[in-house]
Amino acid sequence: MPKAAKAPKPAKPARAPKPEKAPKQAKVPKAAKAAKSAKVPAPASVTSGAQVLAFPEPAHKRRRRHVWLGVAGVAVVLAIVMVVALYSPVLAVKTITFKGNKLVAEKTLQAALEPLLSKPLPQVTQGDVSELLAKVPQIKSSRLVAQPPSTLDIQVVERIPVALLKNGKDYLLVDQDGVQLGSTRNPSTVPLPQIDGGRAAIGRSTFSAMTAVLATLPQSVLGKLANATAKSPDAVQLQLTDGKTVIWGNASDMELKAQVLDALINAPVPTPVDGTPPPPPVRVYDVSAPRHPVTR
Repeated sequence: MPKAAKAPKPAKPARAPKPEKAPKQAKVPKAAKAAKSAKVPAPASVTSGAQVLAFPEPAHKRRRRHVWLGVAGVAVVLAIVMVVALYSPVLAVKTITFKGNKLVAEKTLQAALEPLLSKPLPQVTQGDVSELLAKVPQIKSSRLVAQPPSTLDIQVVERIPVALLKNGKDYLLVDQDGVQLGSTRNPSTVPLPQIDGGRAAIGRSTFSAMTAVLATLPQSVLGKLANATAKSPDAVQLQLTDGKTVIWGNASDMELKAQVLDALINAPVPTPVDGTPPPPPVRVYDVSAPRHPVTR
């Protein structure tokens, strides 16, 4: 028998077509995103029909701003001028003059201040001058006056020698503070009273007492003194060149004592009255109590 025909296989169901992919959205620029995300302030509510007017800046604020701008401009200009003045060679020191120096030669002072030459004038200070002149013992103090563009005027105050301090064969010129201002081997050439004791005497209380007295005396009396002695600070005595003695005492009322002593030394000799003996010559002036001086 013929074979039966095979039944046909059932057809496979057709696959459903895949859904089309949605088109990709275009990328939004970052700036657009930022603008989109930025919060927009809500407009202020205004009455219907109202107009918003822009008022000008108040006048006082404008004036204040202009003032500050002017001040800032002036400050900048001044700063530039100061920098130029501090470092400009136009203002370099070229000339130094001195006033008040009698004991010290000007060339000595010029040599002491030579480091200031060519230095800008605005940079020179009183401290610079004082430090350099400290090397000159005869100068006690100084004052600086700048004269633009390139001159320094220096006013000096010298130490005043009040005594000759005998030191071996030499005589040292010293001032009230015991500062040595010079020396000589011929004391007759210097009209100053002598003090014994040598350098060791400087700084002692008796030395300070004697020099303080000598510094108080007027030149009319100082030129007549031969020497000064002191057994203690309260017992200062002066010897005049004519052999007379001055009992000074302590350091009280020194100015008054100096005036009284000057008057006694320079007082005219009294004329004897007819028939009376002349008064004995004065050998001692005692001004230890200046309101009641005694001569004998």
